[in-house]
Amino acid sequence: MHSITIDELSRWQAEGRDFKLLDVRRAGVRKAQGAEIAGSHWHDPAAWLDWKDSIAAERPVVVYCAKGHEIGQGLTTTLRVLGVDAVFLQGGMQGWLEAGRPVAPIDVDGVRP
Repeated sequence: MHSITIDELSRWQAEGRDFKLLDVRRAGVRKAQGAEIAGSHWHDPAAWLDWKDSIAAERPVVVYCAKGHEIGQGLTTTLRVLGVDAVFLQGGMQGWLEAGRPVAPIDVDGVRP
């Protein structure tokens, strides 16, 4: 399975590497956490058929979900089949938070904290 560790993602960010970061947590989980990994773009995993073709294959893509399991791994596989160089974040957002990595507040109901 194609994945990236929390340390590797942190290194990519520090190096200024060109990649797209996709947050594919369920809407309720994302809202409850109130934060995202800085620079990420949220895509509703329930609507993946609507957005899957909009992910460009020109640069690598890192996908993260809540825990790095079914949603992140499944969407990573889907994107790879479509020709995107995609990897999922091991441990997902939960692992990122437990590792004490920085996060950015999200816009919840139109109000940015």
